Amino acid sequence: MTEASDLVYMSAKQVAEYLDLNEKKVYSMANDRILPATKITGKWLFPKILIDRWIMDSCHNGMLTDRMLITGSDDPLLSMTVARMMADVGSRELISYSSTGSRLGLDLLSKGYADVCTLHWGSLEERNIRHPALLKGYANHQQWVMVHGYQRRQGLLLRPDLHHISQQQQQLVKHSLRWVGRQGGAGSQQHLEHWLLAQGVQVSDINQVITAYSERELAGYIARGDADIGFGCESVANESGLIFIPVLQESFDFVMPQNIYFRRQLQHLFKRLTSAESRQMAALLGGYDLSNTGSLIWSAS
Repeated sequence: MTEASDLVYMSAKQVAEYLDLNEKKVYSMANDRILPATKITGKWLFPKILIDRWIMDSCHNGMLTDRMLITGSDDPLLSMTVARMMADVGSRELISYSSTGSRLGLDLLSKGYADVCTLHWGSLEERNIRHPALLKGYANHQQWVMVHGYQRRQGLLLRPDLHHISQQQQQLVKHSLRWVGRQGGAGSQQHLEHWLLAQGVQVSDINQVITAYSERELAGYIARGDADIGFGCESVANESGLIFIPVLQESFDFVMPQNIYFRRQLQHLFKRLTSAESRQMAALLGGYDLSNTGSLIWSAS
């Protein structure tokens, strides 16, 4: 007989035994999206790691409500905001932001290792199609909601001494430039590949000399002369003294389980992002629009 500790997914019967509940109650809680579960070919499956996390979060109004782990897409404004929040709370709470790229962040969210995932996966006009389509590929997305963070300008970052070719966006792929790429699953890499396709070029056709794992790392390689060009957000181009060639406006959004949406730290984050201080910081960084920050834009239900 398989021990509960060895299970990855549990049946409704196993969950009922594990939680000492009536099996009908388990089905009811799954249907009401109280218990983390996914339905495959009409059968409910319960990831054990998320059941254990649900139990911990339920204890005394949530044993883990003194901390929040944000993962997913990288953003300078969010990084600065989280740093300021930590300065406010000191050692009383933990608010952590680990930029992993959109897809890995969603993997971590789906497995219960993160509370919130940030993502950007297409232009602002495509957001209502691309973002939900991406989320639906992950287990437990039925329990998720998506909240709008802000709009960002994304485009090409170029070395300042290459200003003479910056006005020829369609011709850039014809120059012998050294490109910085992003890791697979990062939203910026997705943008780069789409832009290249629009120029009739595959990503394998360009001279990608290095891979960066954050926006600032990418800008740093170009600013130091280790590479010539890459795809990223306007704010890192400005702070690194690079030429920025705008390509698209995108939506930078936050995804989390429904119960996390009400967590104190997350609501404080959204409140802070709508403050005069954050708007001033966004204007200083450049390329942001915070006009609809914190608005609920999607839920599986």
